[in-house]
Amino acid sequence: MEVHLIDGTYELFRHYYALPSAKDPEGREVAAVRGVVTSVLGMITAGATHVGVATDHVIESFRNRLWYGYKTGAGIDPALLGQFPLLEEALAAAGIAVWPMVEFEADDALAAAADVAGRDTRVDRVFICTPDKDLAQCVRGTRVVQMDRRMRTVRDEAGVIARFGVPPESIPDYLALVGDAADGYPGLPGWGAKSAAAVLARFHHLEAIPDDWRTWSVNAANPARLARTLASERQQAMLFRRLATLRTDVDVGSVDDLRWQGPTPAFAPLAARLDAVPKAP
Repeated sequence: MEVHLIDGTYELFRHYYALPSAKDPEGREVAAVRGVVTSVLGMITAGATHVGVATDHVIESFRNRLWYGYKTGAGIDPALLGQFPLLEEALAAAGIAVWPMVEFEADDALAAAADVAGRDTRVDRVFICTPDKDLAQCVRGTRVVQMDRRMRTVRDEAGVIARFGVPPESIPDYLALVGDAADGYPGLPGWGAKSAAAVLARFHHLEAIPDDWRTWSVNAANPARLARTLASERQQAMLFRRLATLRTDVDVGSVDDLRWQGPTPAFAPLAARLDAVPKAP
């Protein structure tokens, strides 16, 4: 059995900017929704049997209460933002398991589902379908992997190490040091990808990094400055790691809930509405 977990938020953004505008008879923009639903159903047609899609029903989450600069819905095109509820409705009508996140984020639902599927002995492989680097923390060996559907690449644990220089369990620590512009936190000044990878490859987690850089024995530029920054901003780094750490306590049901058993009766009229797009003059 293979399980496919899809980042619906990423897919909606991707299709919104890749496809020409299309509006339903009521004048609502629906092109991205049509693209995502078609894409997910295409996976099922190609053989996927257990599929779940996570969405950010609202962009904000509990992390916004922890860090004032964390990502919000500000600046997102209303025509894109307005398609989230329709996407969730269409996926559910198509019989696909969907997790609309409010308090948590779509990435948390994906992490929780990957954890559930990873502990199910019936599951041979779990594909987390998103290129987002924070999901790299969920990769386990060659059994729980990341798939970039656009680039048609799969990244296992060895691939995570090759890409970031650290194993999956150190990804939250890595992001805490280097920051994540997409999520709105900056990391620590002076800590870049190479220095973070070099230090964490040896010490693995923030709390294990000694204050005295002379004990590090790593190949990092200006380790004395890095150590001073970490010593003075360690509490901030711990906060950033909390932001980067995905939650696995989200209720996403069981693997059996992911089995596709066909569309619901609501899908045909909804699909007809999505297809009834007036032709351009």
